[in-house]
Amino acid sequence: MTTQHRNLRSGQPIWLSRRASDVEFNLLLEDITIDIAIVGAGISGSLMAESLSEAGYSVAIFDRRKPVTGSTPASTALLQFEIDTPLHHLAQKIGRNDAERAWRRSKLAVDALRERTHELGIHCEMQDRDSLYLAGDLLDEEGLQKELLVRRRAGFETRLLQHDELKNRFHIDRPAALMNFDNIEANPRKLALGYLNVAISRGAKIFAPVEIVSVEPRSRDVIAATREGRKIRCKYLVSTTGYEIPEQVPQKGHQIISTWALATPPQKQKLWPEQCLIWEASDPYLYMRTTQDGRIIVGGEDEEFEDDEKRDEKLPAKTKAILAKLKKLFPQVTAKADYAWTGSFGSSTTGLPTIGAIPKMDRCFAVLGYGGNGITFSMVAAQLVRGLITRTGDPDEDLFAFK
Repeated sequence: MTTQHRNLRSGQPIWLSRRASDVEFNLLLEDITIDIAIVGAGISGSLMAESLSEAGYSVAIFDRRKPVTGSTPASTALLQFEIDTPLHHLAQKIGRNDAERAWRRSKLAVDALRERTHELGIHCEMQDRDSLYLAGDLLDEEGLQKELLVRRRAGFETRLLQHDELKNRFHIDRPAALMNFDNIEANPRKLALGYLNVAISRGAKIFAPVEIVSVEPRSRDVIAATREGRKIRCKYLVSTTGYEIPEQVPQKGHQIISTWALATPPQKQKLWPEQCLIWEASDPYLYMRTTQDGRIIVGGEDEEFEDDEKRDEKLPAKTKAILAKLKKLFPQVTAKADYAWTGSFGSSTTGLPTIGAIPKMDRCFAVLGYGGNGITFSMVAAQLVRGLITRTGDPDEDLFAFK
């Protein structure tokens, strides 16, 4: 199951400057037999490994890089249940009932991620945050009012803030915004390493660097081969390679997007009240959050992926554009970049991921297309694939399955 080779990020992500726990990994020096082989040691692989090891399976994780050094450190980790595609737009694409199911599952995933992380004692700078969805060129004030009604119909507690309240309470000069509650911010690198270490404590192993070049599904097992000629025999194989999509996995409806982000100097006295997560009803949209030491992490300026070099060349200009937008929204802040980086992520025509059994590859599963809800959907994937492998099922299997 060869995967695309991408330079997933460049620049200086803030998370790589912060101390985090180590995770043990080794070279694969001999053939190995395990229950579950997980390909990819980022946030998706870490949540998957914790979930399946907790279910009693022997697990091994394989990555062509060192663990948690691909896309995960490039994440800004606004862990929201609000999907990139507005609920009433998603309803037009896939039907009202399925759209509501997707949004509800996303909300459940955020709650599960919070609860599971606390239960496991993982320290990752996790903080509950409300969120503001600002009127923009995708949804104006009238569009936000329509979105309010469909969110409330689906059972979400949502408020519409008019200009005056938005200005007085949050110092934001926009016509309107939707306010939702109980989302999360976190340090994505510490989060992933924490889940990997929990899996390791149950006997899971990480092997890196290891590149898998072929996968042979059989009636009772799967045989994977590495570039060095080692054989991996497993009952099930799960691909969590993020935006380096395996060639055998159907990719229709998915594309790769480039995004740019930065972190300002600490400025606790200049931050907006309540430090909500903020994003825009625009395409592309600006998104931002704060950190425990008072920095602002802000990103946006998304474009369709061209190639690594062209993406990286745009970092200075994109940083300047993002800082200008930040300053316009919050004139009081110090709009400078202590850290700036760029990365690639997956998107889909609906904003939903695809999770499940790979067509025509028995015992093989894959997860792809996360959009702006990558970590949230990674939790959905860990739950859903566990249900498929344990044969307990999942009520939303059909919603995310490969079509």
